[in-house]
Amino acid sequence: MRKIILLLILFCSIISASAQYSFWKKSDSLNLKKRKVLIITESTMYAASIIGLNQLWYAKYPKSNLHRINDNNEWLQMDKMGHAMTAYYVGKIGMETLRWTGDSKKNQLLYGATLGFAFLTTVEVLDGFSKQWGFSSGDILANASGTVLLIGQELLWKEQRIQLKYSFHQTHYASLRPNLLGANFLEESLKDYNGQTYWLSANLNSFSKNGRIPTWLNLAFGYGAENMTTGIPISNDARYRQFYVSLDLDLTKIKTKSRFLKTLFSTINFIKIPAPTVSFSTKNKLQFHLLYF
Repeated sequence: MRKIILLLILFCSIISASAQYSFWKKSDSLNLKKRKVLIITESTMYAASIIGLNQLWYAKYPKSNLHRINDNNEWLQMDKMGHAMTAYYVGKIGMETLRWTGDSKKNQLLYGATLGFAFLTTVEVLDGFSKQWGFSSGDILANASGTVLLIGQELLWKEQRIQLKYSFHQTHYASLRPNLLGANFLEESLKDYNGQTYWLSANLNSFSKNGRIPTWLNLAFGYGAENMTTGIPISNDARYRQFYVSLDLDLTKIKTKSRFLKTLFSTINFIKIPAPTVSFSTKNKLQFHLLYF
């Protein structure tokens, strides 16, 4: 899932940056011209992404017949968290761009919110035809969970009160296996699961509706894992899970008249803001972190 996270960031940046132009202002009713532009744009990006992935990643490895693998025990399921997050955000982009065209709520959910699941399923099929990887039912389940989180909230609350977020800090594990875990900060942020944390970030004001809690204040629950230098556990492995509770910000709810800041906040809102955090792991007792990344 490391390669997919990079695509996620790219998609978010492109869509959010485009919001500054007047053509991207939301339509109150269905605008057929906008929907046509959207279909052509998304189809082109989808095809380019799949072709690019095939050439950059899969072309380096021998092909095989479609086959399955069971990788559910690898990386203490950190890779599955990446799948869920990617499905959530690519689906969110699909839903919001259909909303921009003025299309119906039903179509936003049917054809927009499922975009992430459809994209990742295609990638999974490519995995299935490569000897290096394989089709993983665990990945499909993780993809579905991200999509269900997105659609479920729209059906229940008509808004995203709980968002999936990501944070990262560098660890010493990457230096032990730089080819697998990364040789620089950018590679490590994508490859080193020891330094990654995935969060469920809930907006407190959306649940209370009392007006006394700042609209931008979130409470986040995180999951991470550490002491991993291989995907599959080895005999002397002492890997362990970690759980977190922290404060967070919903940057999109910070009021500003600056178009640039609105675009910036929307683009980086999938990143969990460093904040005071309480952690608990299967190895250590409760710990307090003044600022946890």
